[in-house]
Amino acid sequence: MIKENLIKDYIHQSLLNYWELTAFTDLDSQSFKYKDVGRKIARLHIMFDENKIKQGDKIALLGKNSGSWAMTYLAIITYGAVVVPILPDFHSNEIHHIVNHSDSVALFVANDMWDKIDENQMPNLRAIVSLNDNTILIQGSKEKVQKKLDILDELFEKKYGQELKPEQIVFNDISNEQLVAINYTSGSTGFSKGVMLSANSLAANIKFAWNNMKLNPEDKIVSILPLAHTFGCTFDFLWPFSRGVNVNFLTKLPTPQILLGAYSKVKPNLILSVPLIVEKIYKKQILPKISKQPVKTMLKIPGAASLIYKKINKTLVNAFGGNFREIVLGGAPLNNEVDAFFRKMKFRYTIGYGMTECGPLISYSNWDKTKPASCGKIVDSLELKIDSKNPFTEVGEIMVKGENLMFGYYKNEEATAQTIDNEGWLHTGDLGLTDSENFVFIKGRSKSLILGPSGENIYPEEIESFINNKDYVQESLIISRDTKLIALVYPDHESLDKNSISESALPEIMEKIKNEVNSELPKFKQISKIEIYPSEFEKTPKKNIKRFLYQI
Repeated sequence: MIKENLIKDYIHQSLLNYWELTAFTDLDSQSFKYKDVGRKIARLHIMFDENKIKQGDKIALLGKNSGSWAMTYLAIITYGAVVVPILPDFHSNEIHHIVNHSDSVALFVANDMWDKIDENQMPNLRAIVSLNDNTILIQGSKEKVQKKLDILDELFEKKYGQELKPEQIVFNDISNEQLVAINYTSGSTGFSKGVMLSANSLAANIKFAWNNMKLNPEDKIVSILPLAHTFGCTFDFLWPFSRGVNVNFLTKLPTPQILLGAYSKVKPNLILSVPLIVEKIYKKQILPKISKQPVKTMLKIPGAASLIYKKINKTLVNAFGGNFREIVLGGAPLNNEVDAFFRKMKFRYTIGYGMTECGPLISYSNWDKTKPASCGKIVDSLELKIDSKNPFTEVGEIMVKGENLMFGYYKNEEATAQTIDNEGWLHTGDLGLTDSENFVFIKGRSKSLILGPSGENIYPEEIESFINNKDYVQESLIISRDTKLIALVYPDHESLDKNSISESALPEIMEKIKNEVNSELPKFKQISKIEIYPSEFEKTPKKNIKRFLYQI
């Protein structure tokens, strides 16, 4: 266990130290100071007490990113209950399953999520509470939740007086050994499992961020990653909150236009994102310009190329608000071509690596200290092992153990035993290499690995990165059929319409793409055909394609 306590040292201290600063802002709506957060936590703690919620009870939380979501999360874990965050993109049947499987006694749900749930499918809930205003939407026949809520103001004033003071904030003694969250993952290789995270796992992640990622009190960030996922929860919310940062939540669907508008307005000091966003900017805004003459020729001339890279860099920095120290990308690999181009122009970005089971961070390095094609160095709270004879040259499964690791999967001992071995090593399911400085180089998922005709290892992500950079391709997926590689491609219909190209021209375009891609690949990696796919591929919240749905 690390000595820094999640509740006492990171959450409680932030309330005491930053009482008058702005903690959360719902963009185009309202803001909450740290003292408002303290008041909300104190009120909910009274509500939990009055309704006999016990430490260790599970409370589910369903809603999009907002100040109310964040404050409710903090109230649950500082009380000693276990929060069960539910991704808002989950289907209704999955939401019902998670609430029931987790043994949740209460559910906080945002008003705009109400139509996704059926209270009759969750018979063990004692109450369903509005996340927006804490009104009681449903309560059990023998419960008195509404009655207690009606006198909450009276109870609050009796305990704290008319105005809550920071020194009145007192939390239960919650050890880092305690379970604080059960996160149900939505993976690219299978269905959701409840990841049990301790206070120690979250505290270890926050401690690493304190020591290695720069944020200061009154800095600002824009939170776009789903808070119900550990990447967004830990690094877009918990760590910034512990530093006195103003976290700005988007209140609309994060389209590129809305995102860039938010960055321009907030001018964040740090940006956390998934690769898909910068890949789209590269493909839509940068690639068309650098592919045309005379720019294409000038990029081959050292002096001219330097000026072009500098100009593009400045434009891109300004598009993200112009004030960030670095952009941290995670959740999925960055396209190789995009990675190489951004490094050439010295764009301030870096790639991290993690998984829910580690709360989430596994590796990271600052943008000016990382290595090309790596996702940073293993964090200091973990040990790394590559399951191969030579971890520097022979690809093997990435394995880790240490402070960040989950307890296991809730009520699923079999899956836990398959993931964490007898020596305490967590098998990530990712394949990669390392080097003498403990940098991590990911090659692909073990479950997506395809064996070539002569036993060669084929990583579909590498081939997809070539295809995805081609004109008129929105996204692609490599599958194996009858020992041949097939590329499923969802076309970029927006680009087709913009250039007045009819759908009937797609087969010829795809054949040209196939030939271009194959010319860049060794024979055993070459694709035999491209099939046009009629819709976008279904994805996880981290925007990874759910590959298991498309295996034929």
